[in-house]
Amino acid sequence: MSDGKSPTANRITMQDCLVVTASCQGLEDITAKINGWARSKRLGQGLLTLFIRHTSASLLMQENWDSDVLRDLEDHFDSQAPEVAGRYRHSSEGPDDMPAHIKSALTQTHLVVPVSEGRLLLGRYQGIFLFEHRRRTRPREIILHFDGN
Repeated sequence: MSDGKSPTANRITMQDCLVVTASCQGLEDITAKINGWARSKRLGQGLLTLFIRHTSASLLMQENWDSDVLRDLEDHFDSQAPEVAGRYRHSSEGPDDMPAHIKSALTQTHLVVPVSEGRLLLGRYQGIFLFEHRRRTRPREIILHFDGN
């Protein structure tokens, strides 16, 4: 039996911008901010895409239980793209800028997370992190795009 509504009648798409400034260079847990946004919008079921509008910061989904995991990741990326004077051609924005671009290229600019009943369906030990690659932090814009009902 049909209720006369099309399958897409309850479909919604919404988009917003979350501005976050990390407290320092490295990984900053932004899960609570994103969960708060999802609850405030009373989202049903769907997918939330997160997109960072920068080339010297990135997004990661990672363990949020043991902070040693985060420090080890930061150390790994610092060894992959060290701040060494004279190592890079691009140096006009400071010694941390080119390593920041490399770290961003090696990580992610977007994540997709399922949502249900206004909450992110993350695993028990998963969190969403802003990975700030610059020493001097700045406001970072993260676009939140939800598609669902």
